[in-house]
Parts: sequence; C-alpha cells; structure tokens
Amino acid sequence: MESYEEYARRVPRRPPPGEPWQRLIPFIPWAIGLLLLFGLLFDASYTVEPHEQAVVLRFGKNHATTMPGLHFKLPMIDQVMKVSVEEHGLRLPYGAESQAALETFETVRHQEDETLMLTGDLNAASVEWTVQWKVTEPEEYLFRFPRDAKDEFAADLITFVSRTVMNRLVGDYSFDEVIGPKRSHIANEARNDTQRILDAYACGITITALQMQRVIPPDRVKPAFDKVNASIQQKQKLENEAESQRNKLLPEAKAARDKLIREAEGYSARRRAEAQGEIEALLAKYHAYQRAPEITRQRLYIEAMQDLLQSVKNKTIIDADLKQFLPLLNLDSKGELNP
Repeated sequence: MESYEEYARRVPRRPPPGEPWQRLIPFIPWAIGLLLLFGLLFDASYTVEPHEQAVVLRFGKNHATTMPGLHFKLPMIDQVMKVSVEEHGLRLPYGAESQAALETFETVRHQEDETLMLTGDLNAASVEWTVQWKVTEPEEYLFRFPRDAKDEFAADLITFVSRTVMNRLVGDYSFDEVIGPKRSHIANEARNDTQRILDAYACGITITALQMQRVIPPDRVKPAFDKVNASIQQKQKLENEAESQRNKLLPEAKAARDKLIREAEGYSARRRAEAQGEIEALLAKYHAYQRAPEITRQRLYIEAMQDLLQSVKNKTIIDADLKQFLPLLNLDSKGELNP
C-alpha cells in the first residue's frame, strides 16, 4: 500500500489562494442555499388586494378561492391567479371597442346607425343603454376566458348577449311603449335575460345594473316626431284644462243638486204634514157630524159663509122676513148716481 509520503510526493500540493475572491468560494453553496430558502419562503405567501380575489391552483387544478388579505400556499406547487372583482361599465350598443371613441358628440352621431332597432309596430328607434357588471365567480371566469385579455373577451360577450336580448325586447313593443310606459320594464327584462344567458355560459359574471339611457327617434324622422309630441302635449293640455273645469263645475252642480233635493224633501214633508192635518180635520168633522148632524151642518154652513164673506168688500144684509123692499140706489162716494 502506498504511504502518505509517497502520495504527497506524487500529487502536488494545492497552493494557497492568491486572490481575495477565491477565499469566498467555499461560501458560495451556502449563499445559493440561503437564496433558495428565502425564495421558497417568499413564494409561500401572497397578498390579495381589496378589489381582488385569488384562485389557487394545485397541480393545475382548482384548489381554493381566497379573499383579500395575506395568505399562504405551497411553494413551487400552488399557483395563484388573481382576478379583479371591481365593477365595470359598458355603454351599449357600441361595445367595448368603441368606448374610447364615445368622448365626442360628433362620433356618437356618426355611430347612430348602430343604435337603430326595429320596434313591434315597424318603426325605427335609437336605443342606448348601460350595463354594469362584475366577476362573482373567479374560478369560472378564469377557466372560461383566455388567460390574456380576459376583460376584453368578457366585455365582448356581454355586448353580444345584451344587444341580442335588447333587440328582441324592443321588437316586442310599439315605439310609444318603448319610449314611455314600458321603458323600465324593458330594462328589467333585459337584465334578467342577459344574466340568464351568461349563467348558461358559466362565465362567473353578474350583471349588477342595466339602465336605459336614450330612446329617441332617428334624426331623419325627429322633426315629424317633435310635431307629434307637440300635438300630444297640446292634447294633454286641453284635457288638463277640461279636467280642471270639470273639477270646478262638478262640485257646484252637486251642491245645487243637493240643495234642490233638500228643498224638495222639505216641501214633501210640509205637504204631507198639511195633508195629514186636513185628513185629521175632516175625520174630526165626520165624527162630530155622526154625533150631532144638525148642529154640525149648521156649524159647517156658518164657517163656509164666514170664509165667503171675508173675501167680499161691500156687504148688504137683508132681512129674510121682508116681503118687499125698495130698490137700492148705487151711489158712489160723491153721492152721484151711477147708471
């Protein structure tokens, strides 16, 4: 066996390091290990912002959904994908691609053709509305859309679905109903139908609000529409004036009617009382006549003569026993004879 001295003579001895950096070579593995350790510790935690939710994928499979705050995960195994859950808005029917172009009035007028819809009575209406939406199921949202430009794909999907639903609903009603009594009803139905279709796609999006912004006739027919509106307003004005006059005259007529009714009722009660009194007086005379016919007949005769003589101004009383009497001279107040 070779001795240590022979081995030392055969293998040259390594000279001591001549440069300062060469002295750090033994510490390089330790430094790499510390960096790896810090990297693992750093990768073991993540922070979710208040407007976000995070989906944790373990070996590419959905593992958990975490809320805002500090969380921990398995380093190099779990993958964290953050999704913004803040509310977004769309001005339709222009779509997401035209949002930046809507800042000027001229551009809006130029794109009016995109807003035209056919109503149930075969009239054209310019309809605009806004949709507010946000992500409520982050795991469905992540797996339904491509990784890049998810919000753009989601906005395009909402635009297409909402335009389809709105065209169908506007076509179910007349133009007057769309701009008038059915406006809020159409907005509610559009929101519900849009949400139902998005739920069928399982894209994790919720429509929080849908509001009708402008429902007007196209510019080409707007002058005629303004005339129609003016006539309708004139009609409503005349109807309001007639209603005001009716409200003024009707109470007066009712008061006059009630007055006449009360007077008639009073007259009826008075005549009934008078008739009842006359009946009772006749009955009293009848009963008196039954008890004493001669006396009652004489009394009735005297009362009748009394009533008759009260209406005569000049009276001449002649004794019934006289056989003959001188003719009466018709003298006036001056003593002259009248023929």
